[in-house]
Amino acid sequence: MDTTNARMWLMKHWKPVVGILIFAAMILYSSGSCHSKVKPGRVASEPGIPLPASAELYTVKAETIPPRVEVVGMVGSEEKIHLSARINACVKEVFVSAGSAVRKGQTLITLDDREIAEQLAAAEAQLKQTQAEYERAKQLMENKATTEQAFTAAESAYNTARAQVDRTKVMMSYAQIISPIDGIVTDRQIEVGDLANPGQVLLTVYDPTRMRLEAPVPVRLIDKVALNQSVQVKLERPARRFQGKVARIVSEVDPTTRTQLVKIQIEGDTSDVLPGTFGRLYVQDDPREMLLVPASAVYHAGQLELVQVAAEGRAVRRLVKTGPAMDDRVEILSGLNPGDRVLTNPVTEN
Repeated sequence: MDTTNARMWLMKHWKPVVGILIFAAMILYSSGSCHSKVKPGRVASEPGIPLPASAELYTVKAETIPPRVEVVGMVGSEEKIHLSARINACVKEVFVSAGSAVRKGQTLITLDDREIAEQLAAAEAQLKQTQAEYERAKQLMENKATTEQAFTAAESAYNTARAQVDRTKVMMSYAQIISPIDGIVTDRQIEVGDLANPGQVLLTVYDPTRMRLEAPVPVRLIDKVALNQSVQVKLERPARRFQGKVARIVSEVDPTTRTQLVKIQIEGDTSDVLPGTFGRLYVQDDPREMLLVPASAVYHAGQLELVQVAAEGRAVRRLVKTGPAMDDRVEILSGLNPGDRVLTNPVTEN
């Protein structure tokens, strides 16, 4: 190709050529060929975050104290009564619902007593007739105008009729379901119009002032519990602690769980404690060495338990595993050593 033809070709294709040259220059620049290279190595950095000047530190140390074992139990009432029907009748009225407060002697349910009322009317009529015959036979007996056998028969008929009236009146009283205690209705299993059968539970009433925690205590700890011993319990609802007294220790071991049932009477105001609430009984075990830190020093990141350890002016987070809580402190099973200093109020990490 001569010079003239080359010049004409460049004039015709100069744009693609310039584009190729620019693209090649960009590749060279991005590859770092135009800059001095940095040798590989480690970038200096400090662990954790700066330790605030106002940070409160706690020095971890080993302590020999009796650990507190939590035993999970359930709350119930010492007096819980199932009210059932004693006659076969339809429900006429229901005056209470679950959660209603009731008084001793209060009528809770009335049953249809029309059939019993008819029986009572017939029994009273029979009593009236036999009473008249008895009075007549008594008068004749006084006048020696009748036999001893006739008088005895009239007296027996009168007594039988009177007993029948009394028995029917008792049956009539069964149509009124009455609360035997001051308490709260916890379960209602009947509605107006339902047929109540003898023995069928209609309502359940419990005494809220006599609540207790029933906890299955492991056999290895049963010697740590004694009758009338003052203990501490914690309930799930309401979420607070109560003082309790050991009222009974069942003298039978559950062969499946190897536990004995311990019943603790809860002291104080238990009006807002509901039956079936989960609770925890705290039992003191034999003393052993353990590491304890303030409960406020432990925080969570998802399922992880962490503390912040002070080291060289920095707060470095450290993964730990905790054990049972001891009032405002918690046991550290792993992650810390005696002498470590932890922040009692961890610094918020960004």
